[in-house]
Amino acid sequence: MSRTGIVHRSVLVAVSAGMAMSLAACGSSGGASEEGKATGGATLDPSAKVTISVDCQPPVTKAAERKQWDEDIAAFGKLYPNVTIKSKDASPCEEPAPFTAQLKGKTQTDVFYTYFTDLQQVLDEGAAEDISAYVNEQTVPALKDIDPSVLATLKDDGKLYGLPTSNYKMGLLYNRKLFKQAGLDPDKPPATWAEIREAAKKIAALGNGVNGYGEYSATNQGGWHYTAELYGLGGSMVSEDGKKAAFNTPEGKQVLQNLYDMRWTDNSMGAAQSLKWPDLMTQMSTDKLGMYVGAPDDITYMVQTLKGNYEDYGMGPMPGAKAALLGGNDYMFKKGSTPDQIKAGIAWINFKFLTLGKGQFDYARTKADGLPVGLPQPFFFTGASLEGDNKSKAANATVPVKNYAPYLAVQVPGKTEPANAQQIYKVLDNPVSAVLTDKNADVAKLLSDAEAQVNQVLASLQ
Repeated sequence: MSRTGIVHRSVLVAVSAGMAMSLAACGSSGGASEEGKATGGATLDPSAKVTISVDCQPPVTKAAERKQWDEDIAAFGKLYPNVTIKSKDASPCEEPAPFTAQLKGKTQTDVFYTYFTDLQQVLDEGAAEDISAYVNEQTVPALKDIDPSVLATLKDDGKLYGLPTSNYKMGLLYNRKLFKQAGLDPDKPPATWAEIREAAKKIAALGNGVNGYGEYSATNQGGWHYTAELYGLGGSMVSEDGKKAAFNTPEGKQVLQNLYDMRWTDNSMGAAQSLKWPDLMTQMSTDKLGMYVGAPDDITYMVQTLKGNYEDYGMGPMPGAKAALLGGNDYMFKKGSTPDQIKAGIAWINFKFLTLGKGQFDYARTKADGLPVGLPQPFFFTGASLEGDNKSKAANATVPVKNYAPYLAVQVPGKTEPANAQQIYKVLDNPVSAVLTDKNADVAKLLSDAEAQVNQVLASLQ
């Protein structure tokens, strides 16, 4: 969910600037994009004096991340001594209700954090500047290597409204320790649902409360995972114009049937259902769960919060590999920002989030500060930038990079969440929960009923 509702994600969502205080733009004026074209340049003049406010500064409770932010602000200041960045501490970086209120009140920061799934809401409120005229390979040298499917989440009608800072693609997370105990090869995770079923049965046969496969089915996360699994099989949640449900298909039925069969025919999922975040991570970190669909940062949570071990977790590509649900976060630029504010914001984002060897990609510093290096996230570079990132990451790795080799080896296309994702996910929780809790569940009827409900939701939003 865009990690968008889970905690950051809905929730996950969705997979994504929960601000308790308001900060208005400094020195704002209108018509930034046209003004930018008129000036004939996208690069910030080093002599230009400009102030920008930026949110999502790490909280003091995250000491290492906060230290790195402050260091990068200082280093950026040496390159652009006339730029003043006013950082705003925000944790979590976005919460739906405050974020919506800020957009309506136009009180977001000049450069403001959003999730990939927020673009339509931001545009509906007229809250962001078109930055197309300012973004090129001079201002963002790695631009050509940013995954087009990632940039597409920040575009509307051919116009670019933001720059990515991190992202994820869903895949299959698994417990390597349980794989070994069940006689499975931990370096070759299952790639199809048929293979997952067979592996899950072997893991569940270990007994002692161990389940082979796990699934969320509450608080919109059942719908979120249903979407991810449908994408893997090549399906879509809504029609291209976004006006109709499109999941009542053979692929959509297969998702529910897979879950039903593992739960009731194979008995590889256990009786405890209606799970929500972070239940699956809790089970896996205590060696009670073999596999589930998730994102790479789940591994960080299992280690840092739940006290698991990096060595025990692996990741493979999304089952089916037709597409992987893509989520992440970015920064947008407040409507009414001046051209110099936009240029300064782009320069900061490029320095902090999009330059190899700098900011978040300074892996030597990350390692020295005791933070993990080697997880497959962010995952938005291609080409030479990807090669450089992988080389630097491997040289400074503090986690077993080989555990994620199966995930990285398959270039699964990214596919974004549907518009109005949370309303749709809420409906899809019902059929997912039903097939996991009712042995008499009728897959066809459940999906047909969900289709009708989603069509009603979508009609109400048009």
